[in-house]
Amino acid sequence: MNRSAAYGRAPTALLQDGDAMAAIDLGSNSFHMVVARTVLGQLRIIDRLREAVRLADGLDARGGLSADARQRALDCLSRFGERIRDLPAHGVRAIATNTVRALRDPQVFLSDAEAALGHGIEVVSGREEARLIYLGVAHAQPPKPEQRRLVIDIGGGSTECIIGSGFDTIERESLQIGCVASTRRFFGNGKLSKKRWKDALTEIEAEFQQFAGLYRALGWQEAIGSSGTNKAIGEICAAMKLTKGAVTAEALPIVRDRLLAADRIEDIDLPGLPEDRKAIIAGGILVLEAAFETLGLKKMQVSKAAMREGVLYDMLGRGGVDDPRDASIDALMQRYGNDRAQAQRVVDTALQLFDQVAAKWNLGEDERRMLIWAARVHEIGLAIAHSQYHVHGAYILEHSDIAGFSRQEQLFLAALVRNHRRNVSNKSLEVLPDRLLAPARRCAAVLRLAVLLHRSHEAESIPKLTARASGNAIALSLSKSWLDERPLLRSDLEHEPEGIAGLAIDLQIEG
Repeated sequence: MNRSAAYGRAPTALLQDGDAMAAIDLGSNSFHMVVARTVLGQLRIIDRLREAVRLADGLDARGGLSADARQRALDCLSRFGERIRDLPAHGVRAIATNTVRALRDPQVFLSDAEAALGHGIEVVSGREEARLIYLGVAHAQPPKPEQRRLVIDIGGGSTECIIGSGFDTIERESLQIGCVASTRRFFGNGKLSKKRWKDALTEIEAEFQQFAGLYRALGWQEAIGSSGTNKAIGEICAAMKLTKGAVTAEALPIVRDRLLAADRIEDIDLPGLPEDRKAIIAGGILVLEAAFETLGLKKMQVSKAAMREGVLYDMLGRGGVDDPRDASIDALMQRYGNDRAQAQRVVDTALQLFDQVAAKWNLGEDERRMLIWAARVHEIGLAIAHSQYHVHGAYILEHSDIAGFSRQEQLFLAALVRNHRRNVSNKSLEVLPDRLLAPARRCAAVLRLAVLLHRSHEAESIPKLTARASGNAIALSLSKSWLDERPLLRSDLEHEPEGIAGLAIDLQIEG
């Protein structure tokens, strides 16, 4: 039996053969959208859109975003939204990366961005971005069995370095350096010189040195570069007849010297360089040279795939029986020594309640899955201390790198675990996007009741358990004779309406 079925999720795919799906990558330099169709479980690309939004150009040191950059982003997303207007929510996944992560108040931007696109936008961590990048590259260029490969992705605001085998990552790192950010940082006034380059290279190499020893010890059989910067550098190498499209340790210094022959960025003359990349290519070549030096690279092939393709393949997994998030939750349970029998009891009861109130409370498959995951890990905080274990558990879920989960999904899980007992934390709920606030409150209410009903850790099932929802109210009905035999539970239930009220939920107990 697969993990999903064991913990209560029906293993039926949301994505059916022939369905259209779209992945949107809100990168720091460019926004990309790939539209594909599933054909016999595989992806067939039917449309691609790209716009050079230069979001990172509008980011200031305090996390503010300029009005011009913000408007460019919204205009682009509006055009993307027109193309996918008829796609259902489960067929679209939009991912925001480094620049949105760096915003002082990302939700202010995301609220308008989601309205422009017509779909929700997820913010992912750098390490999750790295996982998705590797997934895209691995599917585009299937690896040889047992072969390790290094994938380097230079984006506008960050650079991801991944060692993987097959379709799984082994090590993932995300550095806060990219082509746009590095160009602004070291050549902000437009001037180029060998001295500036040498000084900048020393600083960038220091970033790679943090993990270079570990990576070189692990080793790899091939290196692959992804995304626009690496592709552009590979095309420059080919146009200069240095390689046939790869980047080599011999070719890269020649490209660098040709770039530095110009005194200013606007005077750069590199064969094969697209005009819209001239303003940011210096930072990209700088980062790649640092990677070659510190990691000891000799040759790097260039992939046409990137994070957006990885998002599409991740959606195939999420829509079927192999949701990568199931494995991540299972790993958390193992790491923190969860009581799996108790977790299963809480899952079963939570689903029993959820399925009875879902229609009235407008809760769907996404919320059902989140409830299952939260129920499975609601006790992970016990590994730290029993006192306030729900607070400890929420902290773990909010601040850990959990493969497969976006930032919003982790906050949703954390809110459910934080509020499954004791006083409700409004702070844990207020960080959620408005569109997730009501579902989080309602799922937290269901989890609270399921956990409370299993406080004694009894193996016996609960007879005659029914729930009815109406507006922001839930009525819970239990067998009177069964409840009379459990005075502690009855007392807990009598006091629970006061606790659950913090979720803006009215509770009535019948029985």
